[in-house]
Amino acid sequence: MEKKNIDWSNLGFAYMQTDKRYVSNYKDGAWDEGTLTSDANIVLNECACVLQYAQTCFEGLKAYTTEDGHIVTFRPDLNAQRMASSAKRLEMPVFPEDRFVEAVHKVVEANAAYVPPYGSGATLYIRPYMFGSNSVIGVKPAEEYQFRVFTTPVGPYFKGGAKPITIRVCDYDRAAPHGTGHVKAGLNYAMSLYAIVDAHEKGFDENMYLDSATRTKVEETGGANFLFVTKDNTVVTPKSPTILPSITRRSLLYVAEHYLGLKTEEREVYMDEVKDFAECGLCGTAAVISPVGKIVDHDREICFPSGMEKMGPVIQKLYDTLTGIQMGHIEAPEGWIHKIC
Repeated sequence: MEKKNIDWSNLGFAYMQTDKRYVSNYKDGAWDEGTLTSDANIVLNECACVLQYAQTCFEGLKAYTTEDGHIVTFRPDLNAQRMASSAKRLEMPVFPEDRFVEAVHKVVEANAAYVPPYGSGATLYIRPYMFGSNSVIGVKPAEEYQFRVFTTPVGPYFKGGAKPITIRVCDYDRAAPHGTGHVKAGLNYAMSLYAIVDAHEKGFDENMYLDSATRTKVEETGGANFLFVTKDNTVVTPKSPTILPSITRRSLLYVAEHYLGLKTEEREVYMDEVKDFAECGLCGTAAVISPVGKIVDHDREICFPSGMEKMGPVIQKLYDTLTGIQMGHIEAPEGWIHKIC
């Protein structure tokens, strides 16, 4: 199969329209059979529920070309599970998990010419999403929905290597107790935009959000989970009912324990103990792990021993092992790799 004529090595992390996307509509209590379409546009009534009350959720995953030339996706069944949880919390009909994986498979297969070649550092980003599509003026759930999947080729998140970033402890709250912080709802990300723009204007790369109830415990950033390494090489991630359950974080904890022989802990992490960690990173689909070199907590700076020049040694091993699994040079646990072609 001939690839598209794209300068793969100079791709940014931005949208590029591909040939096909998947669409399925929910009406009269059931999802239709779904189809692939070349039309990238959506036509909605001005009173559509998604426009009035933000009834929408989404997922994000990637397709890769492996070392042996296959196109694969990484753990799409977990994205299907997480979208089902998001839909339930937002009073939306669940798109069946097996059909979710099938839709992802079909869209990647139809856009195989856009999957970057092995060794380019680029990948095909996959965005499944769902929204309330019929007109709603009273505050209530929609009765009709649309589930869609599109793809776009993207460059490596870090051009020229992953340099440690500087983040700040944010004065704004990301999620309330018993709210929607644990689901991938569009409204959560809208709420974080003001804070991230403000952080960038002040010279920071990201925000660290604390729990809104006590403001003593580490939660996450606007779009990634935290991962810490202790001085005795224990991998620690914060646990909270308002943190989005990251598939990358879950995979990294497994890699730490089963591939690298490290002790792992998923527990409450208090801000007061952050200064005692040896390494810090942010984990998510886009970058796998973004190393953090410094956290600014108002008038106090926390500088990690791993420094501002490169990833710490444990985070580097975690990154290399997980990306090695994704790209096919390291054998994956059963069920982690979904082969497209």
